[in-house]
Amino acid sequence: MKKIFIILALILPLGAVQAISLDSLFAKKTAHLPEFSVVDINGKTHNNDTVKGKYLVINFWATWCPPCLKEIPAFVEFYDKNSAMVEILGMDYEQANKEKIKEFTETFMVNYPIILSDNNNQSEFSKFGEIVGMPTTVVYAPDGSLAEYFMGEISMKDLEKATHIK
Repeated sequence: MKKIFIILALILPLGAVQAISLDSLFAKKTAHLPEFSVVDINGKTHNNDTVKGKYLVINFWATWCPPCLKEIPAFVEFYDKNSAMVEILGMDYEQANKEKIKEFTETFMVNYPIILSDNNNQSEFSKFGEIVGMPTTVVYAPDGSLAEYFMGEISMKDLEKATHIK
């Protein structure tokens, strides 16, 4: 019994430190859509003006991330149904070759813009807050306010709830 109390005494402070550090990380997320400008793999620029009046869903992902790959069909379906009201930007958080990613998006039938983490876009990624794991999805309302922040795989239902679109 004494060993259990000793173990708990050692573990509980770690949980408190974890909570504090998570709170500080969450505090770093951007409560309002920052000024940004990124270029997708097809050369098209996306910025505050191109998403004005729409929900903006920013998904940080990577090709080596299994939960990221599992959620792609939900993003594809949601964008297919709602692209008039929603813009989705898939922010590929890995140093990857553009041709490899284009091939990947064709295989997965990705229908929304993919942004590479390259010299053109890297500084823009950090404007959306601290990314501590993947996938991470940030949803901004049409007025630019932060609507939702997800860590981990999300579903069609999560996207509908965050954007109030069914």
